[in-house]
Amino acid sequence: MFGSLTKKFQELSVALSREKVLTEKNISEAVRTVRLALLDADVGYSVVSDFVKKVKEKALGSVSVKGVTAGDQFIKVVHEELVSLMGSEESSLQLKKPVAKILLCGLQGSGKTTHAAKLAKMLKEKFSKNPLLVALDLQRPAAILQLETLGKLIGVPVFTIPGEKNPLVVAKQVLKEGGYDLLIFDTAGRLHVDEALMDELLHIKKIVEPDEVLFIANSAAGQDAVKTAKEFDCRIGITGSILTMLDGSTRAGAALSIREITGKPLLYEGIGEKVDDFRLFNPISMADRILGMGDIINLVKKAEEQFSQEENDDLEKKLRKSTFTFDDYLKQMKMIRKMGSIKGLLKMMPGMGDLPDIDQSEKEFARIESMILSMTQGERNCKDELVPSRRRRIAKGSGTSMDEVNKLVKGFKQLLKFAKLMPGLKKKFSHEEASSLFSKR
Repeated sequence: MFGSLTKKFQELSVALSREKVLTEKNISEAVRTVRLALLDADVGYSVVSDFVKKVKEKALGSVSVKGVTAGDQFIKVVHEELVSLMGSEESSLQLKKPVAKILLCGLQGSGKTTHAAKLAKMLKEKFSKNPLLVALDLQRPAAILQLETLGKLIGVPVFTIPGEKNPLVVAKQVLKEGGYDLLIFDTAGRLHVDEALMDELLHIKKIVEPDEVLFIANSAAGQDAVKTAKEFDCRIGITGSILTMLDGSTRAGAALSIREITGKPLLYEGIGEKVDDFRLFNPISMADRILGMGDIINLVKKAEEQFSQEENDDLEKKLRKSTFTFDDYLKQMKMIRKMGSIKGLLKMMPGMGDLPDIDQSEKEFARIESMILSMTQGERNCKDELVPSRRRRIAKGSGTSMDEVNKLVKGFKQLLKFAKLMPGLKKKFSHEEASSLFSKR
């Protein structure tokens, strides 16, 4: 996601791993590399200066740990400071009134309308809110239509007054509506900050009296987004930000600078075009991604949404007793696919994001599914041994090769063998100190 910046941090870690301990000399050289990498990634100069100063002081004061390379030790310091810079922990919305109100603001093209719908869907499904989307972007001809289309998609009504061109009139009228406990206001934007935009937003804010004023920050805009956020905060008074367009070629400027500059938390992040591509902003997760360490936090969250504790316990029992079948394997695959694209999930695994054949993973899943579905019930339940003649039939029925069927059977057997070792591994890692410093967060 952060391309060049992530690559530079990984190269720095490799270079330092050759050093036995951190010294004033190699720390100074590493800090210089960090400074240049962050500036190149469009992080604000003042933010970079404060950041590298803290990293250097902390690295110089760190104590060497046996079995831990200088590279790991330095990257741990960088990781901790990145997390601190972005807020340390997840922040939540403050919606305490019987009818809560959220005002979204930002420049044109930052994704306000789309993220109004994403926010409404998330609050409706996860917090049982009954939201109403309010169309206040009356400047852009297609804005109301876009909001109404999104509203139908997520099952949330949209309030508008046909033919009305004054957003203040719409804002006053919607406050008389009943039956809703959350109003989300999608306001107009401009190509740049101007007096007309700010005056309109100030008047809307005075009428609405929102619980939250969220700035929509386009992450692709880098420092431009940060400067704009600061202007909106000075003029309007924002309470937090939503970082959008994190699925493209993003520089780290907005993610690393916006909280430091505005003093207001990053609350959510938009990670794609679909209405479900939206989640809480987690500073640890973002630091992991910047440093090329995957995104285990959000991967676990995805898994928890799809797999209940009962299902996890049942799966572990079957694996340990070797009663896990190809049918169970297929069931688990289908549940994993509900978590998102296999390519997307692999990118969340440490070290997996740059695999050259990552695009083949989805096709591989489809082939495995086809092979299992070509088995008889006895074969799927592991009652009938998969002798060569049966494997040839499965290959023919699934449109695959004998080699691919052999690979599936071999992988399945390895999974069962590994599962038998799991109780011992769990016991070991619950009592022994892990060698990696990253496990000590």
